[in-house]
Amino acid sequence: NNPSWFKGENLPVEMVSWEDCQTFIKKLNRLLSKELGGKRFALPTEAQWEFAARGGNKSKGYKYAGSNNFDDVAWYFWNSSDKPHPVAQKCPNELGLYDMSGNVWEWCQDWYDENYYLTSQKYNPKGPADGKGRVIRGGDFCFDAMACRVSCRYGIMPEGSDFYPGLRLCL
Repeated sequence: NNPSWFKGENLPVEMVSWEDCQTFIKKLNRLLSKELGGKRFALPTEAQWEFAARGGNKSKGYKYAGSNNFDDVAWYFWNSSDKPHPVAQKCPNELGLYDMSGNVWEWCQDWYDENYYLTSQKYNPKGPADGKGRVIRGGDFCFDAMACRVSCRYGIMPEGSDFYPGLRLCL
């Protein structure tokens, strides 16, 4: 079942809640358990998401995932015609990952707490134990470039699908 408002070839899935993602991941892991050999799919933690978006160990310190020029890497308010676009149409980041800035927001596993990072460990923080919502990262096609910065983060309720959130899995 594809809950997306926008449907088309190679378009990212959007309009999924965090809870929808958990249901999908559970079914996917059950379906592929033998092929995965003990590994499991999951939503990335916020720290994992940001590490990947920044280009991992190959990072060049860009403001957006793969460039300081958001038009190179992101579909956002001013260039998207108010809709998501097929994946991998913009430049990838240093790890070869596409669309980590713009196109659709991406859910992370973590709870959202706006003050957590003021006191957390600097490297690979575990995320808060609870919060008022779950973290989304990356910006999307109907937000401005500020929301597409790798450092930008928001929290929305886990049952919510506003902001057009999608997902990116890690293994």
